[in-house]
Amino acid sequence: MGEAKRRAEQGLPPRPRAARPAGPSTAKPKDTSPRIAAWLPLTQKQGEQFVQITTRGAWIGIAALVVFWLTVRFVGPAAGWWTLADG
Repeated sequence: MGEAKRRAEQGLPPRPRAARPAGPSTAKPKDTSPRIAAWLPLTQKQGEQFVQITTRGAWIGIAALVVFWLTVRFVGPAAGWWTLADG
């Protein structure tokens, strides 16, 4: 039987709620930067974060493409994994 039912059957008042600790680990700070547009639920800070993340992703993709090209053009033929059609 639940605590609330037991207290109700015995005629006791509901148990008082414990106060939550107010600390930095329990709540995220609210983003107070202005919105990009009034009708768009994105703030300017979120827009800047999006640009930073996508820029980092683009550079990672460029680096992966360079590594792939070096592997196909030089590492593979040097290791004898395949031969190039143009040479």
